[in-house]
Amino acid sequence: MSTEEAWIGSWRPHRPRGPIAAMYSSPGPKYALPGVTGINYHDPRKWKAPAFSFGTRHRHFSANCSPGPGYLIPSNITRAGRDGTPAYSLYSRPKDPQLFQTPGPGRYSPEKAGKTAYYSAPAYSLSARRNGFHNDQTPGPAAYMLPSVLGPHVVNKSSAPNISLTGRSKIGSFHEDLQKTPGPATYKVVDPGVYRPKPPQYSMTGRNSMPGDVTMKPGPGAHHPE
Repeated sequence: MSTEEAWIGSWRPHRPRGPIAAMYSSPGPKYALPGVTGINYHDPRKWKAPAFSFGTRHRHFSANCSPGPGYLIPSNITRAGRDGTPAYSLYSRPKDPQLFQTPGPGRYSPEKAGKTAYYSAPAYSLSARRNGFHNDQTPGPAAYMLPSVLGPHVVNKSSAPNISLTGRSKIGSFHEDLQKTPGPATYKVVDPGVYRPKPPQYSMTGRNSMPGDVTMKPGPGAHHPE
């Protein structure tokens, strides 16, 4: 059977004109889709069942102080209490209590008793004045502030007429200038050369020296014949 008879129609295998999807392989199961288990990163499109977690152990508020079944019961303890058998123990001899030491006749010193045991004449001493509390708070003569009897400001005294001299006031006096007219020195004097024939004017200049030799010449004292 020839190759031309194996194909039906006008289609024949040929190179594709552009890239097609069959020329590329699929990535497979590497898509990072969100999971449907657990509570973290759960797929929002899926229904999520309730999730429960186990918490940590809480701290005890009061510690259990019971010894448990490991404690040892003494042999003298019965169900009715302690047995009545007397028990004795031996201790060391205690120390004797310290007795009161009565002082002898040589312990006393009557000469040091002072005024409490002997009669003595009154004795006085001089000391500095103490800054104690003063009950007498009466003010002294210098504490009073009497008003002065000079001038017209005495409350209970009659004062003589007071006359004062002040400076001459320009307001209301005879030489007050009510018109505010300018004085002679206020006017500016116009130069007469402006509106009258101007006379000749002369000026004085400095002295002019004649041109000559200005070099320094030695004098008689500058020579030394010796």
